[in-house]
Amino acid sequence: MDRDHDLSRAEFRSSSYSANGGQCIQPATNLYAARGIVPVRDSKDQGGPVLVFPAAAWAAFCAATAAGEFGEI
Repeated sequence: MDRDHDLSRAEFRSSSYSANGGQCIQPATNLYAARGIVPVRDSKDQGGPVLVFPAAAWAAFCAATAAGEFGEI
């Protein structure tokens, strides 16, 4: 995937489950529909690297997670 995404408008959000400083990621789903991408960063390293996933791949990951395909955490 191209590394030259403009993420200046990315609005990263935290899960309600990350209130205690857990090991969480922050997706920027506001770019999902407009650009077809979902940037994701580590909540503990907000200035660090950002992974960019195609929207379809992110949707599949979320569906698999909700279905319990990765086990219980």
